[in-house]
Amino acid sequence: MGAPETPSPQGAGAEVEAGAGAGAGAGAGVDDGGGTVGGRELSPAVVILSSVVGGISLTVGALLAVTSLAGYAAGAWVSLEPLSPGLLGAAMAGVAPALFGLARARYWEEARSLVLPLAIVLVGLFAVSLLNGGTLQAVHGGPLFLALFSLGWVATLGLLALAAVVCLAAQYRRPAPPGAAGRLRVAPLPGWSKPLLAVLGSGWLGIGAGLLAFPAFWGPLLPWTVNRADAQGLGVWALALGVGVLGSLAEDDLARIRPALTAVPSVALAVAVLLAVHARSVDWTSGPGVSLLALVAGLFTTGVAGRRLLSKAGGGSEGGPGSSRGAWSSRVGAGR
Repeated sequence: MGAPETPSPQGAGAEVEAGAGAGAGAGAGVDDGGGTVGGRELSPAVVILSSVVGGISLTVGALLAVTSLAGYAAGAWVSLEPLSPGLLGAAMAGVAPALFGLARARYWEEARSLVLPLAIVLVGLFAVSLLNGGTLQAVHGGPLFLALFSLGWVATLGLLALAAVVCLAAQYRRPAPPGAAGRLRVAPLPGWSKPLLAVLGSGWLGIGAGLLAFPAFWGPLLPWTVNRADAQGLGVWALALGVGVLGSLAEDDLARIRPALTAVPSVALAVAVLLAVHARSVDWTSGPGVSLLALVAGLFTTGVAGRRLLSKAGGGSEGGPGSSRGAWSSRVGAGR
């Protein structure tokens, strides 16, 4: 008869490590519905804010876009051409479906790639409206409807900007569960996409920062005519798009940026329609005109490609949600 086997130190260490991994995984939580593992629980206040902003964005954005398509500038402030307020409206209407979709998110990590740029837009547009108060329709003596619209625009933006800051503060007061920081990536970004995203995000971020901070210099560089308020308003949206794209690099997980992947192609498509209708107002032969085409096409391609890659990862391919959930399940089983 042979001597009884004694457990090796390596085996015992492996069991301890497995148990620790299971504890971390259990603390982080597993979302079986979307395949995203753990993080801060999403505050209901953020979901409510996103739904409210989505409804307002869809309504007001459609108004601005449709009037622009008809050849009228119906923005809150006086614009030199219908294109600028139409682009603001197209962006607002384009992001609305993704804001409604945040109701399906369970964790803050799934929503922040869209909510943080949203907060930038709300606070930024409110600041731009105040800084350019002299060009508001109510102050400038515009038609009665536009004057009332501009007053409602400022009041609504002020309330929503304040609500966004309060909701973000409340969200970050929620503690992150143990082990959430070291969770597995459900669908990591492909290596080839990261340099392209860095260029795209830096382009939008740089243009947005320039238009917002130095409208007198950057405004005339746009391939159509804008005033100070138009330049800064468009700069806010460009800045938010840049933050969103670069934020996706920091997340490095397609499952975490799912809502943003819905917003980006919708915004790009809506903007493309406005640019096509007002094609005669845009100097397409200039460097800024070509750059604008490349940036809008990059947004659309990013969203479509990201959704396809996430769909493939969800189909049980290697490195997809199925394999990640299996890895977490094995750790939980080992801990038991």
